Amino acid sequence: MAHWRDEYSAALAARDRREKANLAIYDAYPTEAQGATPHSSGRDSRKDPNELPGMSPQDVLAATRADLSEAQRSRSELQDQLTRTKAELEKLQKRSTQSTRRISSQEKEITHLQLRLKDRDEELKGKAKLLDDFQDELASLNLQLNMAEERSANLKRENQDLVDRWMARMGKEADAMNDASKFS
Repeated sequence: MAHWRDEYSAALAARDRREKANLAIYDAYPTEAQGATPHSSGRDSRKDPNELPGMSPQDVLAATRADLSEAQRSRSELQDQLTRTKAELEKLQKRSTQSTRRISSQEKEITHLQLRLKDRDEELKGKAKLLDDFQDELASLNLQLNMAEERSANLKRENQDLVDRWMARMGKEADAMNDASKFS
């Protein structure tokens, strides 16, 4: 695609060529500043091309043909530019449509990934809670085990004390029975 400055310059050059092609006709019509007087009928102050001084009808015809040729060439350039611009527009519209589809697809993918991420976050929170609960339960069981072991140790000591006292009592009773049987 041509740069806008190049297109602008080309358009100015085409305009200059058109205007220079008609220069003979422009010069043939005197302006008011050059002393021309308007017709009394109120029509344009320019003279009929057939009345141009120093220009034959063939010259006027040639100038008119040159003007027509330049106008056709200019029209052809404009038609080419219009065709190129339409083609570029179609390409841009196709790209825009493709981009819109890609954007829509990416937005759907983002939404899907965000949902998966949210699910994963909830899963991690659930697992973290389970881990905390497990650790709390483990700490509670350890505390209960320690208390049970301490109670077991206390019971063993009490049992040993009871056994020791019972054995001492039985020993005293046996000694007393032995002592009593000696006297009889």
